[in-house]
Amino acid sequence: MPESNAVLIGNKPVMNYVLACITLFHGGAKEVNVKARGRSISTAVDVVEVVRRRFLPDLKIKSVGIGTQQMAPREEGGSPSNVSTIEISLER
Repeated sequence: MPESNAVLIGNKPVMNYVLACITLFHGGAKEVNVKARGRSISTAVDVVEVVRRRFLPDLKIKSVGIGTQQMAPREEGGSPSNVSTIEISLER
């Protein structure tokens, strides 16, 4: 069974996600994916920068992927909306 080393960014404070990333790396993970969409993208970038600059300076950004997801309409008869996504892969 493959491990899922993904941190999904939401509405919590930045340091909660930083702690999640550090915990995964100290638990033996070689790679962690930070994923976010919509307004949480800026929080994801902040999380990666705090982890890299303050706690794990030997960390490298392996890749950054951006994309768009089409969401279902909120109300009947409405048009679908597009939401931006980002996935940042960190490796030790």
